[in-house]
Amino acid sequence: MAMESQARPAHPVRRGRQTLAAAAATAVVAGALLVAPSAAAQGVSNDPWVGEVPNNPISDVYRFTVPRAAATEATGIENGPVAVQGNFGPGKAWTDLNMGTSGSNLTATLGPLEPGLYYYQYAARPAANQDAVAFRNPDAPQEVTSKPTYSTMFVPGPGAEWLDDVAGGGELETLEYGKGPSREKEALVWTPPGYDADRAEQYPVLYLLQDEGQSYREWVELGRLGQIMDNLTLDGDAEPMVVVMGDADTPGPAGVTHELLPAVERAFNVSDKGSGRAIAGIGRGGELALSAVVAKPREFTGVGSFSGGYDKAISRDKAKQINDSTDVVRLYAGNVTDPAYDDTVALADRLTNAGVEFQPDGADPATGGTWDTWQKNLHDFAGRIFQEVDDEGPSEGHLPFVKHELPASGTTPTPWIDENSVVTFELGPEFADANNITVWGNFGPAGSWPRTHMVQQADGSWRLSLAVEGGSYYYKFVVDGVDHKDAGNPTKVFSEPTWSTFTAEGDTVRAQYTAQVPAEARGEVSVMSYPSTAGGGSQRSAYVWTPPDYDADRAEEYPVFYLQHGGGQTWTDWVEVGYVQRILDNHYLRGTMEPMVVVMANGNGVDFPTEITTRIVPAAEEQFNISSEGDQRALAGLSMGSGHTLSTLWAHPGEFGYIGAMSAFGAPPANADVAAINEGTKLLRVYTGDVQDFTYGATLQLIAAMESRGVNHEFAPVIPGPHSWDVWQKSLIDFLPRLFTEGADA
Repeated sequence: MAMESQARPAHPVRRGRQTLAAAAATAVVAGALLVAPSAAAQGVSNDPWVGEVPNNPISDVYRFTVPRAAATEATGIENGPVAVQGNFGPGKAWTDLNMGTSGSNLTATLGPLEPGLYYYQYAARPAANQDAVAFRNPDAPQEVTSKPTYSTMFVPGPGAEWLDDVAGGGELETLEYGKGPSREKEALVWTPPGYDADRAEQYPVLYLLQDEGQSYREWVELGRLGQIMDNLTLDGDAEPMVVVMGDADTPGPAGVTHELLPAVERAFNVSDKGSGRAIAGIGRGGELALSAVVAKPREFTGVGSFSGGYDKAISRDKAKQINDSTDVVRLYAGNVTDPAYDDTVALADRLTNAGVEFQPDGADPATGGTWDTWQKNLHDFAGRIFQEVDDEGPSEGHLPFVKHELPASGTTPTPWIDENSVVTFELGPEFADANNITVWGNFGPAGSWPRTHMVQQADGSWRLSLAVEGGSYYYKFVVDGVDHKDAGNPTKVFSEPTWSTFTAEGDTVRAQYTAQVPAEARGEVSVMSYPSTAGGGSQRSAYVWTPPDYDADRAEEYPVFYLQHGGGQTWTDWVEVGYVQRILDNHYLRGTMEPMVVVMANGNGVDFPTEITTRIVPAAEEQFNISSEGDQRALAGLSMGSGHTLSTLWAHPGEFGYIGAMSAFGAPPANADVAAINEGTKLLRVYTGDVQDFTYGATLQLIAAMESRGVNHEFAPVIPGPHSWDVWQKSLIDFLPRLFTEGADA
């Protein structure tokens, strides 16, 4: 595709089975869990309301900034909530990210975004139980002709080179066709680099059809067909071919075979033989493509079904003709969240029963029925037609087409989580009259909190399936603006009564450390009572984790780690939301932390330095076999808990030899004894999320203040994400192996 001049990136795709997933695995060891700052990559968007966040140590984090006046002018809604809606959710699911107020603007920050294409719109809602009104920036050129409120942005980077612009690519032009004024249609035609209209050998041609409700132009506007074909052709991974994006809005295949093919063959130097033609489509377009091949098998040598189905009978004679005439019959689908997944499974069974030889590409575990899936489908299919390939099997990592069934409503706890970490939420028919129900949870990039819309079922209940990464999650239902707990989920969060939690398997750091270990390898979580300074002779509670082989009579006392919660939380949150017990179990099982006792007390409404030194510590030392030596004590906390931790350090240097501050703030007071702090502290390590963490600026001020005063400390690499449990879990995973070891001096 003819674009501005730039160096063509290396393209790792080879003939045969092609892997398009970016390699992003990181060694899961202490000290390698955090993301080091990197140079900011430049996301491409023609929307002036979107830009990469400046001065952020993490790249590919974007801010959407909409003038409130512009939102009101576009929608007529003056003060209603506004969201960015786009394919920013798990598996590129369509989701809402609520915008906040910043002066006269509305803003939302999101990222880091994985490389690839994103499409989005803005939406204002008059009230929680009313429909949203979508709009776009009127100063951005229109990009998606069939969806006039959409805009797009492309984030370049590893794994998306095959979607990036490339110099010396092919050309796009429009072709008018059809018989008679009432049947005039248009098609887009891509011609390869170096296309020669007078070449003696005619070019092979691929015909592509869109799904119902789509425009043929979406192949370019959302499918990035030009970039895909440019990269494939210039890299030698596809035969130079002409690609025609025709209008599939016809009642049958005749509009393709009787109108489109002849028009293309008159206008372009393309093959008029079946051996030089292939056809593919999405959904209804895939059904039309299959219908064309079944009707006239000799007209096409290859056919691809992208998230499609076919419910007509295929005779044995017709199957034999298809097998004799076609080289490639290939089926594609997203994961079980793809609305056409079951149709594709049924199609595979139909072809098998009819005796049609076909290649199942398998279900893409990463994405569902989205353009992200169909981009990969096109890339794979175009690299297989008009040439020999070595591997006819599914793409790497794809799953077999197996019928997907969920439990009957109300028969098991929810959410339902399958072996591929597809999570299905359900809300019962008692909410049948609701207008708008979303699942709010930490499913967004870096643990952000989008709202993803549930879909109402025939019985009035609501469901939503998401393919999530491995890790721990918390969520609630929002029904017409009112929060509701998932009554089918037995988990609870004391400080947030409408929250529920779950964990999903996977290969992420959080998944590995929040996975349940075997029962015999688990530590014990007990409740410790202690008298508080809060007044009135009040008793408070703390959770205490002891290792699996804890010995209350061991001669050598255990080191002890006091771990604090944040504001709006309490002593239960590290267990109920942070899954600290599993993090500890996993570290202990791996042998990556010292045997220790961990105490999680209530830090609300007290003078914490006094509370910890005169009430919590004495109670813990009385009830557990733990050390009273400063170099065998650690203290850490998140947000408010980091303030408690640091204020204790300034007031009582040497009482706790290991200090951790997550999403931290504060500064050494003027009377702080810096020499005593440095002498008595073996490790002071500070953690933070990126600019999405609202304490990020305060953390930088803390670091500057400690540097100015000469307080020895370590500033851990910034963790992508907001003020969230994702950030704090990663902080703790990194911090634990550093405690009570000889090499932990700052």
